[in-house]
Amino acid sequence: MSASVELGLVLALLTAFGSVAGFLYKFRGAREAPAVELRRPWHSTVELFRSPLYTLGIVIALGSWGLHVGALTLAPISLVQSVIAGGLVLLTVVADRLFGIEVTRREWICVALTAAGLAFLAATLDGDAGSAHSHYNPSTLAIYLLALGAAATALVMFANVEHGRSRDLGSGGARPAMLAVSAGLLWAASDTSIKALSSHLSQLGFGVLVHPLAFVILIASLVGLLISARSLQLGDAVPMIALTSAAANLTTIAAGPIVFGEPFPSSTLGIAVRMLAFAFVIVAAALIPPPAADHAASTLADPAAERAASP
Repeated sequence: MSASVELGLVLALLTAFGSVAGFLYKFRGAREAPAVELRRPWHSTVELFRSPLYTLGIVIALGSWGLHVGALTLAPISLVQSVIAGGLVLLTVVADRLFGIEVTRREWICVALTAAGLAFLAATLDGDAGSAHSHYNPSTLAIYLLALGAAATALVMFANVEHGRSRDLGSGGARPAMLAVSAGLLWAASDTSIKALSSHLSQLGFGVLVHPLAFVILIASLVGLLISARSLQLGDAVPMIALTSAAANLTTIAAGPIVFGEPFPSSTLGIAVRMLAFAFVIVAAALIPPPAADHAASTLADPAAERAASP
């Protein structure tokens, strides 16, 4: 493994801690802010930034994002995301010890299964891990990004339908989870675009800032940020962060072999480990506890909050 790849993995580990800390500060701040209205993105963004805790979370997240960009530039995307995913286990520790957020045994198990499953994907890497693997086919990249965008949009639409159904039934429903996964898919589109854009850095220099992929990164990141904030307002911190992280990491890891030609495992053991890893993530997602019914009921009891709650 080359020195540049090793440095990329160190940056990935730092990214994992920064991402968790930033997420938890954003959770605190989002709970203080008025309900996010996805139909009024600019207004909702301004309201979120009125919270000092949310702003601090964004600052930390931006620093983490910068480290992430460096990691993606230096190391294979699957390996970077696997290290970050393994660092997801820090979520329960940081939430419990540093932020005083009560973490249930079920949430500890869910996060541990998710982190283990995603990290195990690193064990299935085959071939040369000494290069960055950043070259891509433009049409394959476009299809992959469109698929992620379409899936994220569909989840927001389903969440809107679920909102009406759960309101009739008087329950919290699966809406926050759908929004959390949608945000994760959009951030995966951003991360995949960052990796692709890194292949143009030596040729374009600062010209990458006006490359079409730069606009994809900006839009996917900002829209994902709003959707994530709404999921944090509706759901509990640990399960929502775990779902968003799992969706983002899983689909970004998948971009390695699909978009950038990173090798699939060639051995039977490698394939078995990869299948087991995906099984861990699926089981963990199924175990994610739903949002507390009393929180959902209190939100829906307020007509203003109910109007704002629709995506």
